[in-house]
Parts: sequence; C-alpha cells; structure tokens
Amino acid sequence: MTKPDAEIVHFDNVGLRYGADKEVLTDISFTLYPGCFYFLTGASGAGKSSLLRLLYLAQRPSRGLIRMFGTDAITLPRERLPGFRRRIGVVFQDFRLVPHLSAFDNVALPLRVAGVSEREIARPVADMLDWVGLGDRQHARPATLSGGEQQRVAIARAVIARPDMLVADEPTGNVDPDMAMKLMRLFESLNRLGTTVVVATHDVHLIGKVEGSLLMRLDKGRLADPTGALRYPPRRDASTELAAP
Repeated sequence: MTKPDAEIVHFDNVGLRYGADKEVLTDISFTLYPGCFYFLTGASGAGKSSLLRLLYLAQRPSRGLIRMFGTDAITLPRERLPGFRRRIGVVFQDFRLVPHLSAFDNVALPLRVAGVSEREIARPVADMLDWVGLGDRQHARPATLSGGEQQRVAIARAVIARPDMLVADEPTGNVDPDMAMKLMRLFESLNRLGTTVVVATHDVHLIGKVEGSLLMRLDKGRLADPTGALRYPPRRDASTELAAP
C-alpha cells in the first residue's frame, strides 16, 4: 500500500465537552486516509462514542479543527450537511432499525431520503440484502430477526448509498463470536472496495483478525502515545497504532 494522495478526515487539536462539564475529548489530532481500515479502542468511558459522533457529524467539537473530504466540517453551512452525511455510513450498536418497516424498507430508507426513484431502488436493495446473507428475509420486520440478522440489516442500510467512509460503534457487541467474525468479514469486503472503515470495539481479539488494520487507542479522552507517527505502508499486523501525526 502506498500513501494515499488525499486525506479523508483530519482532526487538529480537537476538544469536546458537554455543557459546563470537563472535556471528554482533549487535544485529539489524527488523519484518516482513503481505503484504510481503522480500529478505535479504549476502556468504557474513554470517549469512543463521542469521537465517533464527531466523525459522523452528529456533534460539533468545542474547539479545534475538523476537515472532512477536503472541507472545513465545523463551519460547513447547515444546508450542506445532508450531502456530507450521505458520504458517511453509520452502524449503531443498538441497530436503530425502524420497527414497522421490513428489512427491505429499512435498507431502502437512505435511498428514498436521497430522492432515488422507486424503480431504481429494488435491485440495489435486493443485491445488498443478498450480500449480507439476508436475501430470503427481505419482508421480515426487525422484531422477527435475530440480533445478528438485525445487525446485518443495519450494515446493509449503512452502505447501500456506497459511502466514502463507514463508521461502526461496537457493531459486534450484541452478537456471538461466530457472527462477530462474519460481520468483520463484511466490513473487510467493503474496505477492499475502497471504503474507509472505522470500527469502535472493546474486543481486542477482533483487531488481530483484520490484516493491515490500524489502531487508534483512547485513554481518558486522549489518544494514547500522542508523540507516535503514522507509518505508510502500515505494518501487516493489527498492532500498528495511529496517533498524532
């Protein structure tokens, strides 16, 4: 792997606090590159979910710079936010499927919101459900699906619009180890197609299963080893750490 020409995300001295409380993220600086696979780890309360919220533009930082897709994401006009968010797929730990919609309609939702015509939706959605192994469950509602099946529907929904970046928050937290590995293989397949993948997880065993992945480790709201450097090409193991450039 050679160093990509363009960054996809850049954080520079970012801090985040909620209200008047102390910062939950402090002096966060890193760069994500197209087509790379990143793990975000850290103890409970380290700030993983807060960092992910910044990545998928659900939260603005209290200070610092965030640049995404070559644009200042902090000063981005509100009318441009939907277009930016469509470039980012999100997989939530609690799935967040719409309970009264079928698997098909849950996956189709981002395309419908984007204004894609119904005649252009059927084939891509069916193909995506086949890709996650749920081609025979298109008409099932979330309550009738297992935890692993619901998570796969959530993944299909997150990637149906072919995002530039996929962000997943503890995507294997509610499934058994075998299903966790199947989900990781789906993420790997997507990554091989060129999507930048960021997976937050507390499961250190998963990290070693993805060849060439890079590691970001949070410790009490700070990136561990802040004097470290991101090396390209990354070492072909999962112990490579991503810290401040």
